[in-house]
Amino acid sequence: MAKAKTSTVFFCNECGYESAKWLGKCPACNAWNTFVEEKVVKQGNTKAVSTKKSDPVSLNSIENIKIARVKSGFDELDRVLGGGFVKGSLTLLGGEPGIGKSTLILQICDKIQVDGKVLYVSGEESAEQIKIRADRLEIKNENIVFLGETDINSIEETIDEIQPKFVIIDSIQTMYSDDITSAPGSVSQVREITARVMKMCKMKAITTVIIGHVTKDGTIAGPRVLEHMVDTVLYIEGERYFSYRILRGVKNRFGSTNEIGMFEMQNEGMVEITNPSSVLLTEREDNPPGSVIVASLEGTRPILLEIQALTATTVFGMPRRTANGIDYNRVTLLIAVLEKIAGVNLSNQDVYMNIVGGIRINEPALDLGIVLAAASSYKNISISNDVAVIGEVGLTGEIRSVNMIEKRVKEVEKMGFKTCIIPESNKKLLKEKFKLDIIGCKNIIDAMKHLRLK
Repeated sequence: MAKAKTSTVFFCNECGYESAKWLGKCPACNAWNTFVEEKVVKQGNTKAVSTKKSDPVSLNSIENIKIARVKSGFDELDRVLGGGFVKGSLTLLGGEPGIGKSTLILQICDKIQVDGKVLYVSGEESAEQIKIRADRLEIKNENIVFLGETDINSIEETIDEIQPKFVIIDSIQTMYSDDITSAPGSVSQVREITARVMKMCKMKAITTVIIGHVTKDGTIAGPRVLEHMVDTVLYIEGERYFSYRILRGVKNRFGSTNEIGMFEMQNEGMVEITNPSSVLLTEREDNPPGSVIVASLEGTRPILLEIQALTATTVFGMPRRTANGIDYNRVTLLIAVLEKIAGVNLSNQDVYMNIVGGIRINEPALDLGIVLAAASSYKNISISNDVAVIGEVGLTGEIRSVNMIEKRVKEVEKMGFKTCIIPESNKKLLKEKFKLDIIGCKNIIDAMKHLRLK
């Protein structure tokens, strides 16, 4: 029997590119400082295994198969998934530590509508720790089976024995295979474990969810190829000091990636928020300068948000620009437009922007709200409580049209607002009649005049 040979290779953490030596920059994905060293064991006298050749078939001759879905028990999660988990699919769930991944997964194990066992595999927590969380969340499902194991071979044997319909692996970075000598969480291990889990869930039609750690940049730890291998990638977003959580799908082979689900972390676990607008605007009772309501759109769901701006005379030579929940570069661009087009001198003013509730939005339809909030704070003039604004702002100060304007205006009307400022081009295309007063504006000066900011 030939002796196994051990060699050292370097892998790129981003794309999995392999190199015989360390490189500062990956030639495949151009990422810097991503190469890690690993030992690879190669068996001698290995022979290539012949595989059966696949014959090409006409695409039109393939019959359509209806996708079988499993309801998760959460309408918000089913919205993101496109109607529920697809049977035999592999889903990757990521998020920062303490954001609520394990809590949400345990609640899904309790509510998911499957006819069979639910297997919860944990390589990080003991059965006692999971039981404490389950008691706090009042988990009553008798079909949940716990397995504290990190060896993928033992996990596969257990799955063969109990034949579960739903499997949770928490987390993928703690699992390992004896066939690979590198440590758990390394590029080789993560790639091998994911491939074996994928093969298992496809062959046995087991709906599987794997939990992944994230890096300091907020991306899934390990090689980028991990996200390419799975069917669906979900992220839980939110500030640790806020109770609101957003579940966002960044990849979905069986549905759209535009939808989001909203939850609130409470003592009894993750609670669905079916009307985000009402929750995010509950504390807006007074009418301070620098505050304005905007209608954003996440997927097909309109959400009303409060944008707050604060301008203060700078004590340094260089004025500060700070943005929380909004793209910083977009804020600085819009401040320049406000100075150039509307003549609002902010060159000696520190400008601070914030979206209330810890929500992060990068949609262009927020532009008009950012501009009007900054002007309101600088002039110390309040914008009426019953006014909402929608519109993208161009570099010449024009207010450009946004998509799905009727859905946004419907949400504004439903929440009791009396006036809505929208782009002039959008107003001409409105087909439905609304009870609230709709004002169309061509540029930011027109909008500021309507709000008496000019």
